Amino acid sequence: MDLLEYQAKEWFREMGIPVLPSQRIDRPSDLKGLKIPYPVVLKSQVRTGGRGRAGGVKFVENTIDAIAAAQTIFHLSILGELPEVLLAETKYDADREFYLAVVLDAAARRPLLLGSFQGGIDVESAPELLQQVVVEQEFSPFYARRLSLKMGLQGTLIQSVSSIVEKMYQLFVQKDLDLVEINPLGVSSSGKLMALDGKVTVNDRAIARHPDIALMAEKKASRANSRYPAGMLGTWEEVAAGNVGILGNGAGLVMTTLDLVTDAGSKAATCLNLGHGRNLNPLPLAFGDRLKQGLEFLSQNKSIQVVLINIVGSIFTPGEIAEVIANFVQHQEEHPSVSKMRHAYPRLVVRLAGTDLELAKERLAAVQVLLVENLDEAVEQTVRLAKVPAKR
Repeated sequence: MDLLEYQAKEWFREMGIPVLPSQRIDRPSDLKGLKIPYPVVLKSQVRTGGRGRAGGVKFVENTIDAIAAAQTIFHLSILGELPEVLLAETKYDADREFYLAVVLDAAARRPLLLGSFQGGIDVESAPELLQQVVVEQEFSPFYARRLSLKMGLQGTLIQSVSSIVEKMYQLFVQKDLDLVEINPLGVSSSGKLMALDGKVTVNDRAIARHPDIALMAEKKASRANSRYPAGMLGTWEEVAAGNVGILGNGAGLVMTTLDLVTDAGSKAATCLNLGHGRNLNPLPLAFGDRLKQGLEFLSQNKSIQVVLINIVGSIFTPGEIAEVIANFVQHQEEHPSVSKMRHAYPRLVVRLAGTDLELAKERLAAVQVLLVENLDEAVEQTVRLAKVPAKR
């Protein structure tokens, strides 16, 4: 279960992790009684990434501008999710930004400390920027300090960042979390650290052990949209009356792909974010199952002529992903009635990144599906196919 940013920061504050003065905003009129000084930043409270690029983060200088901005953000859908609350927060000028996280590594079955000298990164599409430290035995400050050194930190930053990592790990253990992330961790000109954004994911199997978390889960369930794709596959959004479907593993990756397709002259009908294979954001279905059912979901949209699959940074290898896609295609070819008539099966363009791409290419070529390593080329192929009349 993912917490909203303001909820994550409440936990940060309790653990002694530095956060900015802030106030929850339930309706635009709440800004008339704002208790923090301007300028402030208003943030949409949704459980998906890409808020800034989508217009869900706005800086305001006064009450009139704040109310107008809040009205806009409350009605702004970000990958299919509308905010029920906003977070108003003091503006902070950072000289530098870092990335920090503690995550449950599904492969190693151990906690994993992650850090990067570059803040604000999309870890799903840029895993090479991350430094990693596996907590192999009982946790000690040694692990946090080791991560700081691997990040290339120097001087007093080594101790100050290590201290925050230690508190993140304590929170990770106390609340039975799968992920606690600060992205970015801001550093002011005076060297003061501040958690500018935060994400927390609770292990679903541990919710019942924590009455406070169980109450949060109950409230979330009572408000949750029960639509199948959002509840089981990930997050999705009907974008426009287009004929391209976009399927990816990460909000930032999906939104980047959408921008490229739009800039190239095509319109997307639906974007589907499956999350990713690593256990940073666990969903009810395994990644391979989400991929298969995501393809089935997009195929049921008669307006979608081409599906662009863009998957990087997954624990699933390109070969394994290609196998899922190839099996889907073969099943559609052999049993067209399963997907409600043959016309429901769109063309596929696949962009993957990893170590066994040649194997993936061979597997997809056997079912006449194009695999392209370069995203720009994949977008170009998608747009070209979208202009070809579909065989209905």
